[in-house]
Amino acid sequence: MPVSYEPINVNTDVTTTKTILHEAIPLTGTIISGTYGTFPDEENIKNFTHGMFQSVYDYPYLSSSANHIFDITVGYDESSQLSSSISTQNSKKINMYNQFSQVLLGYTGSANTVRLFESDLLLDGDGQMPDVAILSFSRLLTKDQIKQGTFSLELGVGPYTASMGSTITLQDLKSSPNLDGTVSTVGGDYGVLYDSTSSIGAAADNSASYGVVFYQAGIAVISGSVWHRATGRLSGAAVFNSGSTLSGSDPTGLTWQHSVMSASISGNCDAVRNRIKNLTFNNSTEINSTIYFCRLPVNKFNYSSNPTYVSESKIRVKNNASDVPVAYCTTVGLYNARNELLAVAKLSEPLKKTPQNELTIRVRLDY
Repeated sequence: MPVSYEPINVNTDVTTTKTILHEAIPLTGTIISGTYGTFPDEENIKNFTHGMFQSVYDYPYLSSSANHIFDITVGYDESSQLSSSISTQNSKKINMYNQFSQVLLGYTGSANTVRLFESDLLLDGDGQMPDVAILSFSRLLTKDQIKQGTFSLELGVGPYTASMGSTITLQDLKSSPNLDGTVSTVGGDYGVLYDSTSSIGAAADNSASYGVVFYQAGIAVISGSVWHRATGRLSGAAVFNSGSTLSGSDPTGLTWQHSVMSASISGNCDAVRNRIKNLTFNNSTEINSTIYFCRLPVNKFNYSSNPTYVSESKIRVKNNASDVPVAYCTTVGLYNARNELLAVAKLSEPLKKTPQNELTIRVRLDY
């Protein structure tokens, strides 16, 4: 226990700071689909009995080394033409859409009416996305949030026989600290995902937008219309349809990766994954710090309380009685008002302390 304490003035000796750290997250299509087997025996893809979404891992999910990357699902609103044309898991697809829209966008002015996803920043009923694919990233990847202006998703939009023969890259081009390209919602800020090859024009222009990304929530919502660009921004019927329309001879050229796929959510998730070529973004980690300036005045802490400092009642570092005392600081302890130890900081090397010098040690607590 220390013999004496030096009080800390909270007004002059304590300050706080915040640091934002960013990490680049690259996800290639081979990790998302193909590295650990081929459809339908991909060992890093986990499907559930409820059939409402599937999880993607960076390694076979039964391994203890596997890390959860993201969940993927599909859904549509009751207003979508898919609601009346598809019977398999129809209610579950509507429920998935409503669940995400309620959590991320909340309700409209009408009671019990959730907002529809929109491919613009206005939330005014224009540019609605009634049928979507949803990527929900794990906190392991996004940390506190996705950094604005860094999200990029490259998708295959070619015909069935060459799904990656034509691609489109969706980016949050207008989302940055210098551009008014985000809007705040119940689920946090979101930015619009634009076709990177198009001129995005004004903020309300959704002619080249095919989805949105929610930064704090770590969720990307992709409009089914991204696979219907040839026929305009229409409802993505072929995206979630099934049966013969997904055969290789489909004349529309708007088919999926597999020639045979059920209309289940899991089947649609397989189709979405197999058209993801590259996915990258930077995450953000906020580190809050409290900094304490611990001052050692000239007349204090010149002796050590370590028992080895004294040998046979004599100070080891003094050869003569007239020599000035010398101590070496190796540790700083932070105590509360009742002198109870709360935190300990270790110095990288001992600091020499004598009555002829004064030290100020900067201690930072991160949380």
